Amino acid sequence: MSKQRKRKLFFTALAFMLPFLILYTVFTIWPVIQGFYVSMHKWGLMGKQKYIGFDNYIKFAGDKKFWSALGNTCKFVVITAPMLVIIALILALLANRQTVMKKGLRISYYLPSILSVSVASFIAKNTFSPYTGLLNGVLHQLHILPANTELQFLLDPKLVWVVISVMTVWWTIGFTMMLYISALQDIDMGIYEAASIDGATSTQQLFRITLPLLRPTTELVVLLQLIACFKVFGQIQLITGGGPAGSTKPLIQYIYETAFSKNNLGYAAAMSYVLFGILLVLSLAQLIMQKRGGDK
Repeated sequence: MSKQRKRKLFFTALAFMLPFLILYTVFTIWPVIQGFYVSMHKWGLMGKQKYIGFDNYIKFAGDKKFWSALGNTCKFVVITAPMLVIIALILALLANRQTVMKKGLRISYYLPSILSVSVASFIAKNTFSPYTGLLNGVLHQLHILPANTELQFLLDPKLVWVVISVMTVWWTIGFTMMLYISALQDIDMGIYEAASIDGATSTQQLFRITLPLLRPTTELVVLLQLIACFKVFGQIQLITGGGPAGSTKPLIQYIYETAFSKNNLGYAAAMSYVLFGILLVLSLAQLIMQKRGGDK
């Protein structure tokens, strides 16, 4: 291919890419740069006040509320992320079986995912509320709870995490399940037929064929769920508001309150970059582990 031909192809490709590159730069790259610039200043809702260097990044080291919010976020990740991966895999295996109910199962499992966070949170809050909530009412009808007793799911620091985790899994698991179903459908059925002829049981096929072949999808799902769980905000804000007594306040909510309630956008921007750094380290660590696993 001549140099003139290569040059023409290059500029043709660049012309097609240019609209995306412009939009990506304006709406993604530039806000990232601007956010870092804000984090280096004392910055309020009225704009820049003064340059303070890395003082905002030093400040959070002694901020107990920051570490409490980060701890709450990590707690949510530890509780919810494994559930989202394991339960999504189980549902995908059930929904991928050749049964009459296959399509119905897929629809029913995926349906909550189309709800907005406000609707899903409203359902969860009214399900677990005392006195008028669905769950307490069912427990009373079954005589599991005495008539004058109510489980305070939204006021107990331990039970409230059950509410948030169950709601998040129910609401978001459909997308993860569909990723697994797509991966399951890509597995050649001839492998299972050959294994059956060799006398492999269903359990052996699951652990020696299905799960190993689903490993790339599982690694992707784990990474996506870790990132999503670290960014939790909407459902906690709507269900508990970070309560009781700040026991469920995640880092994103603390960043939001710092920026807009306390009028400190500079410090909020700095904490945002700390969260970005945590997610970047987790992502790189998982990619390195994937590469090492693939080299073996």
